[in-house]
Amino acid sequence: AKPDQLRGEIVKAFVVLKKGETATEKEILDFCAQNLAKFKLPKSVVFRDALPKTIIGKVLKRMLQEEAAHK
Repeated sequence: AKPDQLRGEIVKAFVVLKKGETATEKEILDFCAQNLAKFKLPKSVVFRDALPKTIIGKVLKRMLQEEAAHK
């Protein structure tokens, strides 16, 4: 999520596609619209090669939040 003065946070999706797969931001947003509550819908999508993880494999959400806040 990205900080927002009005709503607190704006949802942003960080997506890592499986090797050989393709998707557009619109396809991801359309999929989310069909499967998530409106308040959970991401406003933007960031495609990445990998997500930052801890040694045991948990996603470092704080690192992604800080990255989003600085852009």
